[in-house]
Parts: sequence; structure tokens; C-alpha cells
Amino acid sequence: MKRPVRPLAGSKAVSGRVPARAARKLGRPSKGHRRPYDIETVTDAAVRVFNRRGYEAASMEDVARETGLTKSSIYYHVSGKEELLARALERAFGRLLGVLEEPGAKAGAPLERLKHIVRRAVIITLGFVQEVELLQRIKGNTPTERQAMVRRRSFDREVGALVRQAAQAGEIRSDVDAGLLTRLMFGMSNSITQWYKPSGRLGIEQIADAVCEIVFEGIERAARLDSGRDNRDI
Repeated sequence: MKRPVRPLAGSKAVSGRVPARAARKLGRPSKGHRRPYDIETVTDAAVRVFNRRGYEAASMEDVARETGLTKSSIYYHVSGKEELLARALERAFGRLLGVLEEPGAKAGAPLERLKHIVRRAVIITLGFVQEVELLQRIKGNTPTERQAMVRRRSFDREVGALVRQAAQAGEIRSDVDAGLLTRLMFGMSNSITQWYKPSGRLGIEQIADAVCEIVFEGIERAARLDSGRDNRDI
């Protein structure tokens, strides 16, 4: 009695089953259906990882895991972790420093220019919450971090000079050091990174308006009171 002939492994005649290798190919999405990625999406992932783990503790392996890519795929876009940090910080810094060149920050009374800068800084913070949070976390341990700190101090100096101009013009209170007042003003907007959620009930414009109202009501009211006392002394 002849034994039945067994089909060869991988033959299409095996009980109508698809070979395992072919099944994997059938289940793998085509290039056109795979999740697209580019330098911006990789940077998005890096920002999340750096904020979650801390820049020093985070690795390129962590970033690769966050994106679902291989490390070699990421190295195709960037040279390493520090370049990702630089790209992330530039998102916030490029726009923040650009505010100083806007017409509202360049022309007009010092107080109005100051209001423009503070409001725009709040809006940028709200639009780039994670990048600004990352900026707040840097410690100056790498060239990129140190450069970012230098740029931040430059921004603060320019705003501080404008605060002094507004104080000298009698538009805001002059009894508080300009540098301290600048830090206090931006301290409120910087804290936004700790609680703001895009899905919250308050919109960006509403929050920016609230910050400006609270900040400037205090420093303008004191200036008006001082002016009133001076007039009574005449």
C-alpha cells in the first residue's frame, strides 16, 4: 500500500493555509499606509521623552521607543540627542525672541510695548507648552543648554530695559527693581506649563488676557496712586 505523498513545506497545497512568512507579509501595512514620520514628529517625541525622563537621563533608545522607529531611522534625521534638544528649544526661542522684533514691541509708549511682549509671550507659552517646560528644566550642562540660557538672559535684559523705561516715564511703579519685576511678570506665565491643558475650558486668548490684567493692574495702579499723592503735595 502506497503512502500518501506529503506536500513540501511552504507549498500552497498545505490544507489551504498561508505560510507563516507570507502571513507576516500580508499583515504588514504597505509603505503608503505606515505611520509617516519626519524630523518634526521625531522632535515631538524627543520633547515628551526629555520632559518625562529628564534630558540627561533620556537616551536615543528612549526616543526611538517613543516613535516606534529604530535608532538608525532617527539618526537618518539628526546627529544625536543634543541636536534634538536644540531643535526643540528653537521652537520656543525662535518665536519668543521674534516677539521683540514685532511692530507692537518696537514702537509706542514703553508700557504698551511691554504689554504686547508679555501677552505674546503667554500665547507662545500656551502654544508650545512642552517646549517651554523643557526650556525651564535645562541646567546648563551641555553647549546647547548653555546657549539657551544665554539667549534667555538676553531676552530678560531687553525686557528689563523696557520696564525701566516705563518706570521712568511714570507709567508703572518705580519702587520695585526692574530685574525683579521682570522675573515676577514672567514667573506667572512660566507657571502655565505646570497646569495648562489644551482641552481645558479656557482658551489661549482668555488666559493671556487674564495674565496681562493681573500683572499690569498691579504695577499700573501703584503708579497712579503715586501720581495722585504727588499732585496733592503740590
